[in-house]
Amino acid sequence: MTVPDFFTENNRPADHFEKQGSDDLWSVFKIMGEFVDGYDKLMRVGPCVSIFGSARLKSDNKYYKMAVDAAKMVSENGFGVITGGGPGIMEAANKGAMESGGKSVGLGIDLPHEQGLNDYVHAKYEINFKYFFVRKVMFVKYAQGFIVFPGGFGTLDELFETLTLIQTHKIQKIPIVLIGTEYWQGLCDWIEKRLVEDGLISNGDTDLFYLTDDTEDAVKYVCDFYKKKKPQPNFSF
Repeated sequence: MTVPDFFTENNRPADHFEKQGSDDLWSVFKIMGEFVDGYDKLMRVGPCVSIFGSARLKSDNKYYKMAVDAAKMVSENGFGVITGGGPGIMEAANKGAMESGGKSVGLGIDLPHEQGLNDYVHAKYEINFKYFFVRKVMFVKYAQGFIVFPGGFGTLDELFETLTLIQTHKIQKIPIVLIGTEYWQGLCDWIEKRLVEDGLISNGDTDLFYLTDDTEDAVKYVCDFYKKKKPQPNFSF
């Protein structure tokens, strides 16, 4: 059976892919629009630190409280705070930034059952995206550092994509801090025992991130990085 026969027998006309291709071409303009809107707003914010973590952690969780404190210190050191704009750790970080008078940025994403951006995102720094990949570019391009709290697939995705960009020299090295040894230590041990020992990454690749339980230490690690380096966007197209 040939591919054309398969589609005919399943009542899918041969022009199905042509129509889909036409829709895909038009979607390019939507993607461009998201890039333009994101660039236009974020270039006005100035140097920022992206703070990641689970959307599921409640306000009584210790990491929520630590994220509030970390964002306050980040703001007090002159950086804006970028989050995904949702609940949990994102809300905590935006709250800390707003309460300290800093710039509180929320990069939202259209998802089922989501209720929009949290109440601590400044209105002029609200940006909503349809495409995950465009949103992820914004996180990285305008962030001078990453502070990463415990989180799920989304947090891990953002963390490892950024590590890969640094490892492959697609962006310059920026400080990446993981907060919470009880959460991250098992992953760090696995990276050492499997990835490094099996030769899947270089020994020095484990120096691309820093693990701590102290928010003050985390923010200091980010700020110390820029004592000898001027903050700037991480890459250009």
